[in-house]
Amino acid sequence: MSTESLAHAAVGRFKDVLPNAGTLGTMRRSPRRDLVSGLTVAVVALPLALGFGITSGAGAQAGLVTAVVAGALAAVFGGSNLQVTGPTGAMTVVLVPIVHSYGIDGVMTVGLMAGVILVALSLLRVGRAMSYVPVPVIEGFTLGIAGVIGLQQIPGALGIKTPSGNNPAVVAAKAVGDFAKHPHFTSIAVALAVAAVMLIGARLRPTVPFSLPAVAAATAAVWGLGLATAPIGHLPSGLSVPSTSFFEASHVASLLPSALAVAALAALESLMSASAADAMSVSERHDSNRELFGQGLANIAAPLFGGVAATGAIARTAVNVRTGAASRLASLVHAAVLAVIVFAAAPLVAHIPRAALAGVLIATAIRMVEVGSIRALAKASRGETATLVLTATVTLASTLVNAVIVGMIVAAVIAVTKVSAAARLEQVPLHADLPPADHHEQEQALLGEHIVAYRLDGPLLFAAAHRFLLELTETAEVKVVILRMSRISVIDSSGARVLTDAIDKLTKRGALVLVSGVRPEHHRPLDALGTLDALREAGHMFTSTPQAIEFAHGYLSSAGIVPAPPGDRAGAPVL
Repeated sequence: MSTESLAHAAVGRFKDVLPNAGTLGTMRRSPRRDLVSGLTVAVVALPLALGFGITSGAGAQAGLVTAVVAGALAAVFGGSNLQVTGPTGAMTVVLVPIVHSYGIDGVMTVGLMAGVILVALSLLRVGRAMSYVPVPVIEGFTLGIAGVIGLQQIPGALGIKTPSGNNPAVVAAKAVGDFAKHPHFTSIAVALAVAAVMLIGARLRPTVPFSLPAVAAATAAVWGLGLATAPIGHLPSGLSVPSTSFFEASHVASLLPSALAVAALAALESLMSASAADAMSVSERHDSNRELFGQGLANIAAPLFGGVAATGAIARTAVNVRTGAASRLASLVHAAVLAVIVFAAAPLVAHIPRAALAGVLIATAIRMVEVGSIRALAKASRGETATLVLTATVTLASTLVNAVIVGMIVAAVIAVTKVSAAARLEQVPLHADLPPADHHEQEQALLGEHIVAYRLDGPLLFAAAHRFLLELTETAEVKVVILRMSRISVIDSSGARVLTDAIDKLTKRGALVLVSGVRPEHHRPLDALGTLDALREAGHMFTSTPQAIEFAHGYLSSAGIVPAPPGDRAGAPVL
């Protein structure tokens, strides 16, 4: 391909992911509905942005900045009209170890690198590939993330300074130990009260966002009564570029694995959220590659203002859809309202008790667990249940990336096992392939004593290959074995190797092996291992089973085993 053609293709791909007039024109659909939805989502997003910023280790200000900058850019450049972007619990789980290892600058560098990776993925058009992650893996790491988020809130809920450590369970255990030495129950009461208001309120009135009123009431009670509990602390007003350069080229190599993990999570969670928005709406359909492009730009820009990595947020997107959002204008309104808070209400936000935000995130973690989905998977099969449990366990014990990798491997093994179990080796009667006029019943019975025909159905893969070999080589002593291969759906090198071994063993036992109906697409693996070379040279491969039976009849008659067939079949060679 010429340089000019490559440039033209690159320009075309950029045009595909950039917003067009039609996309942006949807913001004129129903501005009033979008305004109401945007305000509602902002109410929900404020405590979540603060809480996830603190939990990630980057601070409350970083959470708010991320919600504003990433939320606005993803709304304009993303591929979903209803998606809401910001800091999320899943991303927090990935960012915490990075903060411990590389500090805040490392987190911002990782976010920037992840943004570049996401833009590249969008231009490579790999958005649709993200839809192949199995449901048990998604449910498993969602359950694991919920557990990690809940464990991360234990220090804040207990009013204890977060102990050192990377594993959330270990950190939570240390926090409980520190609390036991000097117990005080104000923070616990605040956290539990906020969580209870959110959970009970969501059950009674699902459309009402109870998080901000609960936090506001808790803040008023703490400061009005002079209760001893730590606030989230000072928040600078406005958005500003970090005073020091956080990006250092020397750290790129060491941070690349973390950036890849952040990019993979951002892509997966964002596309999951966009798909959920499509499912909840009537006619919306997101563009997966454009969504990756928007998320990439959002993650490139957010660190430049002191933010962290962001993704599409399922909970906030669901609120957006359920409150009647008609276009991406609602997401822009959400970002604008949070920006006003950053500029005008930072001193008030600074007084929010840390325990209140811990309560918000505890309730959020509980609501992330879809009990109905888990029960359905548990009833579906043991394999899917094992995948879910293993993914969730690895999420808690290790990292989210490791959990997804383990979950995908287990799901792949289970899937291959199920596919391979569909392979069948079935003996079929000869009259199924020959009209009665061709051979009278006595002759067919006589042929049946010396010829056996097997039909191979389904995939002949490595997982089923050895079972196939055992079944085939247990064939009784017969003179001719016909292998009908037209119904094999797929065959790999292991299947071809086992088929070669089976043919060799049958031949050594004195049986004549004939093959019929080999599909064109199966010649490549079979020819690569020379499976059918000898049969092809001997003329023992046939396009149809009746042809193979006729050849076998001639072979048996030449050997004097069955009566000679009429006509020229009497001249069939003795093989």
